Amino acid sequence: MPVKKPAQPKIFVLDTSVILYNHNAINTFEEHDVAIPITVFEELDNFKKGNDTKNYEAREFIRLMDRISGKTTMKNWRRINGPTRGRFKVLMNEISKLDSRSVFGADKPDHRILNAAIKLAEDNPDRKVILVSKDVNLRLKAKSLNLQAEDYETGKIKDVESLYTGKSHLDDVPAEAIDRLFIEGFCQLSDAGLQKAIPNHYFTLRSNRNSALAFYNPLTDRLERIDKQAVSRITPRNAEQVFALHALLNPEIKLVTIQGIAGTGKTLLALAAAWEQRRNFKQVYLARPIVPLSNKDIGYLPGDIKSKLNPYMEPLWDNLKFIQNQYGEEDKEYKRITEAIEKEKLVITPLAYIRGRSISNVFFIVDEAQNLTPHEVKTIITRAGENTKIVFTGDIFQIDTPYLDAHSNGLSFLIDKIKHHGIYAHVRLEKGERSELANLANDML
Repeated sequence: MPVKKPAQPKIFVLDTSVILYNHNAINTFEEHDVAIPITVFEELDNFKKGNDTKNYEAREFIRLMDRISGKTTMKNWRRINGPTRGRFKVLMNEISKLDSRSVFGADKPDHRILNAAIKLAEDNPDRKVILVSKDVNLRLKAKSLNLQAEDYETGKIKDVESLYTGKSHLDDVPAEAIDRLFIEGFCQLSDAGLQKAIPNHYFTLRSNRNSALAFYNPLTDRLERIDKQAVSRITPRNAEQVFALHALLNPEIKLVTIQGIAGTGKTLLALAAAWEQRRNFKQVYLARPIVPLSNKDIGYLPGDIKSKLNPYMEPLWDNLKFIQNQYGEEDKEYKRITEAIEKEKLVITPLAYIRGRSISNVFFIVDEAQNLTPHEVKTIITRAGENTKIVFTGDIFQIDTPYLDAHSNGLSFLIDKIKHHGIYAHVRLEKGERSELANLANDML
């Protein structure tokens, strides 16, 4: 029998978007070779200054390349991680037989990157050359030129439709178990027909004569009843919101994620719970990432920095005003909210302004977290000090940044990776409660 030759390692060509997403990407392709066009370095030079995560990723990659190169060049293939891993080099030749600049009618960095990948494929007809990019349009251009192209898959969540919801509905639970929940406030997992449960997982339990809401407390190893309660005069309107408020108010839970479509009450519940617990923390921070309007940089907007930021922060102020308007203008609580803002006990700010600051003794809410990368989410959490609670809210199907999607954003990544830890809780809100009109739009349009 003829001996089958082992498959040749692939060659992956990385574009700038991959480096800005993960500066360590070149080390994630195992036995396969990795090449980076010289144009990528030119583009990274434009990103190395600034405080955003993409600026950090650009700087870290440049430093990584400096360490790897040492006193040698990167023009030829070389191994950087031992004999079993793939090789690496920089592509200097961006002149190919099929010139993408002529095809698409412009001399752009993307087209020079395409040419470098095409030239590499021409020089290696026996190897599979694949362009890796977070830019969907660049991948489509590559495929139109008969060049294989893929998204950067490392860290992506494969099936977001089955992403952890944080809650379960159990029917046919023995009535005695629910009776015990109401009488004693708790019952054993086995009483409800369960063998095990995820820490801080929420349950709607139903028997043939009654029902109850409960969660699994990992500290006591039992199901404990949850009661509906109003917070800052905001009353939960469904079981999901009851679960979310419980997670937000539970001092044993240090990290909370709330995912749901627009109008489900994510930000409002988080802010109401934070205001309710303001005496337990030095400050309450409500932050969100800035996603430029119509892809225009913040500098495009008129006015001073406060005026520029106002369009991004307005949804957060709307939620705060809604809570404040639950009280009369002469009410002490109404005035306390105004005073808290003036004294910076309650701070609403862009997420970029939090970078580098200590977040000890803070109730920290990160809104629109689906617009963060996994690295950004990790960076925020690792800065948490003593007596800090962090809440991420967002809708993983409403991404406003071009290089993220439902599978690769930081909120999806966090929900999937950390769901079994005792200080974490997650709730997916599915029922819109903003208004009958908003629900009609979500359901029918």
